[in-house]
Amino acid sequence: MPPSIEIAGRQVALQLTPAAASALDADHPLTVEMELYFSCLIRKQVRFHHGAGSADEGLCATALPGLRLCFRPVMTRHCGRDYEGDEPPLTDLPIARPGPYVPHWLRLDFRHGQWQGEFGYRDGH
Repeated sequence: MPPSIEIAGRQVALQLTPAAASALDADHPLTVEMELYFSCLIRKQVRFHHGAGSADEGLCATALPGLRLCFRPVMTRHCGRDYEGDEPPLTDLPIARPGPYVPHWLRLDFRHGQWQGEFGYRDGH
């Protein structure tokens, strides 16, 4: 059974490939944000930050030495292409009870010098 970590009352199953486990460095902690984007659409994205990241500390937990997991619900202020760049500016989405939105699982891999991840709900979907 994979290790799990609690975020906002929900157990998140953590699956690390051997390459990901080897790439972790307690001296240079990695923050992994499971970003759930609400606005014009719903999108799931995993973001990697060395150091603190930008998620609400109440939605973060240390999973292993050198690995911190966070859930970050975000939104845009409006829909459309009235912004510069590839993505609209994001802002944190306050959720009174975030637990039901926290993912059930997170898979991490490290290939070709890059972190990769995906998260989901229920039975691996």
